[in-house]
Amino acid sequence: MTAFVPDFGKAGGLVPAIAQDADTGEVLMMAWMNAEAFEMTLKTGEAHYFSRSRGRLWHKGGTSGHTQHIRAVRLDCDSDTILLLVEQRGGAACHEGYRSCFYREMKDGEVSICSPKVFDPKEVYK
Repeated sequence: MTAFVPDFGKAGGLVPAIAQDADTGEVLMMAWMNAEAFEMTLKTGEAHYFSRSRGRLWHKGGTSGHTQHIRAVRLDCDSDTILLLVEQRGGAACHEGYRSCFYREMKDGEVSICSPKVFDPKEVYK
């Protein structure tokens, strides 16, 4: 069997983790994981990330209730990027209230909102 351990040594202990909807393939967000976040994700079956701004681990949806249930975890060929195939519970991955953090799109020089807004952050993060 092939080793399944991210290479946390390449970028100062952090690797990018991409959350993708397991059913639709929609890319929901990108965040950072350290070894502890990776272990907690595997142990609990819900996404945990490392917040660079707060300098600590965070459970995705711990405050908002918009958790990510892990269906599968993949590593890229260099073992330095994690892909989480998730069931996005509560409807929104983005702290701005949108389903996806990639809610802004530019097409033909025009910027538009391309992901539905699920909640008002002012109501959730009081």
